[in-house]
Amino acid sequence: MTLLYRLLETIPLEWLQYDFMKNALLATLVVTPLFALLGTMAVNNKMAFFSDALGHSAFTGIALGVLLGLREPVLSMLAFGIFLGLAISKVNSFHTASTDTVISVFSSASVALGIVILSKEGGFAQYSSYLIGDILVVSPSEILLLFFVLVAAYILWAFLYNRLLLVSLNPSLASTRNIHCQAMENIFVVMVAVAVMLSVKWIGILTINSLLILPAAAARNIAKNSRQYHFLTLLIGVCSGLIGLILSYYWDASAGASMVLTSACCFFITFLVGHRMRS
Repeated sequence: MTLLYRLLETIPLEWLQYDFMKNALLATLVVTPLFALLGTMAVNNKMAFFSDALGHSAFTGIALGVLLGLREPVLSMLAFGIFLGLAISKVNSFHTASTDTVISVFSSASVALGIVILSKEGGFAQYSSYLIGDILVVSPSEILLLFFVLVAAYILWAFLYNRLLLVSLNPSLASTRNIHCQAMENIFVVMVAVAVMLSVKWIGILTINSLLILPAAAARNIAKNSRQYHFLTLLIGVCSGLIGLILSYYWDASAGASMVLTSACCFFITFLVGHRMRS
């Protein structure tokens, strides 16, 4: 990490002279490729609100951490996020309601439960910063943890992508190929839960879903095949993150929200470009 900081200091940019901006830059370079990877499958599976539900459930994870006396609620957030994701996946497998309905039910219940517990304990105001997030407070050890999650996610993706894609497109065909559909869905759910819960503190509960979905949605407007789709999602995700971070420095605004606004601009641009390409 020390070598990276020294290399960044050689770049003649004003905002890179501050340690908190160096940390934010490195965190952005780790978080955006991770979200880009998971966002492609979330868009394919029409689970745009899934990460939103997980982000909102962070309140309940925090509340459980408070009840358990944990100084840092990361572990309780991770545990509850994984539990909620698996519960949504299990209930959705019964096909008694649409996916968005199931997600909405769990999301509403988890948010309400978290707010009730935190309000009762008097700690809601203390954790309200999670709503907006602040990537400028990320520490080197947290960046390193995110980096390991990124590497693990890409390794899993390399081994499981074809099976995950087949399950999302045609579960019946996947079953005939001896692919356990529920297991594949659970693996994906856990990956998203871990990524969201470890990042929500810096990106913010209100914006984390947009950062996951928008780059993939923007790439889908103009991608002609799966390879282009993944490459463009990664490119748009990383560029939006970097541009948003720089803009937030000069605007003195929320970095997470600035990243999302940049991603939204990319979506509308690619939408117009894609429309012209098809016409």
